[in-house]
Amino acid sequence: MSRSKNRDSDDFQRQFEGAPTLDGLLELSGSTLDSAQVLARMQEAHGQGRPHTDVIPSLFDGEPRFPSPDIARRLYQNLLGLWDCVETGQTVRLDDGPRPPRPKKVKPVAPPAFHPGEPTGEFVEAAWRYLEDDEKARTRLSHSFENRQDTLLGELDGAGLTDEGYGVARHLLFELYAMLELGWPPGVASVRSAALVADTTAPPMPESLRTYVDEVLFEAEQDEEQPLEAQELEAVRALVQRGLAALWSARKGR
Repeated sequence: MSRSKNRDSDDFQRQFEGAPTLDGLLELSGSTLDSAQVLARMQEAHGQGRPHTDVIPSLFDGEPRFPSPDIARRLYQNLLGLWDCVETGQTVRLDDGPRPPRPKKVKPVAPPAFHPGEPTGEFVEAAWRYLEDDEKARTRLSHSFENRQDTLLGELDGAGLTDEGYGVARHLLFELYAMLELGWPPGVASVRSAALVADTTAPPMPESLRTYVDEVLFEAEQDEEQPLEAQELEAVRALVQRGLAALWSARKGR
C-alpha cells in the first residue's frame, strides 16, 4: 500500500484549456499563482534550458492539495499542455473570453464502518486517504485524540524518543486512533495505563493495522532527510504496537 496518491493515467492528454480553467484548477489545488504568472515562469525556465519538472513543483508552497484525483489530472493536463505550447514556440492567449464555472470541489467521503468486524486493507487505505483529504475531519479527530487519550500521550512523552521518533510515533498513533473512530461507531474509550503493559487477554490486533504500522515505519526508516536509526525505530515500533493493542482493546461495546 503506497502512502502517496497516484494520478489516474487513463485518458491523460496534455492540453491547455485556457487561462480561466487553469486559474480555477490552480486555486483549487492551493497555488497562489495565476495563469499569467505560471506562463512567465515556464518561459523563463525554457529560456534557461530547464525542464518542466523544475517549474511545476515551484508553483506551490509545499505539497499541492487536490480535492480529487480528477482535479489533479486536469491540472497536470493543463500545465503540461501549457509547457508544450512554450516549448514549441506557440503564441499563448490568456484572454479567451468569459471565465467558465470552476471545477466543482468534491467533498471527501468517509469510508464505510467495519463494525462489528475488523478493518480490511481496503478500509485502512480509504481511511488514510479520507484523513489526508478532509481537513475538518482530521482536525476534529485530532482534538478528540488529544482530549481523550491522555494516558497514551503521557506514555509517549515519557518514552525518551528523539524529536523525529516522537513525531513519527505520535502521528502514527493518531492515525490508528482516527481509523478506529471512523470504523467503529460506538467509539474508542480512553486507554488505561494497565492496557499499555503486555496483556495476554487482549484481543489480537487486526493484520491490516499491523501492516499499516510496518509500512509507515519502513518509510520512516528510508526517509531521505531524517531517517530513523535502527535502535530508535525499534523503540518507536514497540511503543506503537503497545498503543495499537491498547486502542483496539478500548473499543466500546466490543
